[in-house]
Amino acid sequence: MNNKLLFAIIIPVLMTSASCQKKYDTIKFGICSDVHLPTMHDSEYRMNTFIDSMKIAKPDFIIELGDFGTPAPEYSGLFDIWKSFPGDKFHVIGNHEMDGGYSKEEAVQYRNMKNSYYSFDKNQFHFIVLDGNDPKDENDKGYKQYIGAKQLTWLKEDLINSKYPIVIFSHQGLTTYHGGEDDSYGLENNELIRELLESHNKISPEAKVIACFNGHTHFDFAEEVNDIWYITINSMSYQWMGEVYTHIRYSQEIDEKFRWIKYTAPHKEPLFTIVEISSEGFIKIDGKKTEWVGPSPWEVGYPEFLKKYVRPEISKRLLYF
Repeated sequence: MNNKLLFAIIIPVLMTSASCQKKYDTIKFGICSDVHLPTMHDSEYRMNTFIDSMKIAKPDFIIELGDFGTPAPEYSGLFDIWKSFPGDKFHVIGNHEMDGGYSKEEAVQYRNMKNSYYSFDKNQFHFIVLDGNDPKDENDKGYKQYIGAKQLTWLKEDLINSKYPIVIFSHQGLTTYHGGEDDSYGLENNELIRELLESHNKISPEAKVIACFNGHTHFDFAEEVNDIWYITINSMSYQWMGEVYTHIRYSQEIDEKFRWIKYTAPHKEPLFTIVEISSEGFIKIDGKKTEWVGPSPWEVGYPEFLKKYVRPEISKRLLYF
């Protein structure tokens, strides 16, 4: 067999082999949660650190999972840091966005959001942002942890209309934590929502819900429930502990100006991460670890059973779906 004939045989075989290789869709996004701009004296440093890192990493978009800050004028400069990211950026409404007497409508308008819940497509993935701050009934006062009938109807329709694998973002979680010891952190109707997601996955395997990301608890946590991953992104800033665990972490001067810090265990450096999701079937979460400022929660008597969730880090994870 001459060389020209051999070459003619090999090339089509190689081309056929290459054409059979499946192309996978991939998305990368930068994510942070529970920044609590009003609480920390160094919020400007924390926000700049996140945004500078994202400008280098160049993810497809960035998103924060709520409890960012109120529309009060004194925080406008910190919102400007967020806006300086040149790419797409998204918000989730947390329960503290309405502190200081602000309404949900004001919080949504200040962020230029089209609604408190919405969806978008990116890189052949469908993303849903939920609002867990609906009132359960007309007598529901204070902080909310509920998704109402109107939003549920919208969610059902949005799931049906999706053409791509689905990722959900919310502030309050869609699962129950602590093994039954304390389930107060999740949405009150979280079981109903999970049933809806699981029912959707049975009839739409090509556009199934693969993961749900939330903040709110300031935990580092992930679990798979009926083939859906539920992932909690740790707070950028601290673990809230409350007045029982009061400890001045920085100085008397800082404490006088930022009176909530002494009720927290602050993270020395801001926590955030980049998440990569591939239609090949994996979710990769970059790890980031820091230290407590001052004594750890356990040194001031914080409940020991929370050790499996409360730590100054976002764990490196490789999750399969």
